[in-house]
Amino acid sequence: MMTLTPIPIGALSRQTGCNIETIRYYERIGLLPLAVRRGRYRSYDLADVRRLAFIRRARELGFPIDAIRTLLTLAEGGAQSCQQAHDLAQGHLAEVRAKLVDLERMAGVLAEAVLACERGDNSSCPLLETMVDGIPAH
Repeated sequence: MMTLTPIPIGALSRQTGCNIETIRYYERIGLLPLAVRRGRYRSYDLADVRRLAFIRRARELGFPIDAIRTLLTLAEGGAQSCQQAHDLAQGHLAEVRAKLVDLERMAGVLAEAVLACERGDNSSCPLLETMVDGIPAH
């Protein structure tokens, strides 16, 4: 459905909080339909605002582009779509939780290195030594 007043890309950017270059990128990869052109200028409608807001929120939740593509398709469907969206979100949640475990481990290693720096435990820098310890010797 087209709004009575076309929405220029700058207004779309402001309404959704999405960078103009990101909007153009989403058009190039097909997440957002190509805008109607009025001369050299892109023109959007309320459906584009809603779709872009959906995409932006999904990105904030960490969904990859391919998953967002699927979610957009599912958003157009019925009850079956809800189950598929649930399954997709459940898989993403498992990935997020695994990343949290990794981040907690990294935080522990960094905290130990920072504390060692503050204590002055070594003649060399413990933080830099922590980084070097992860590099295999040749």
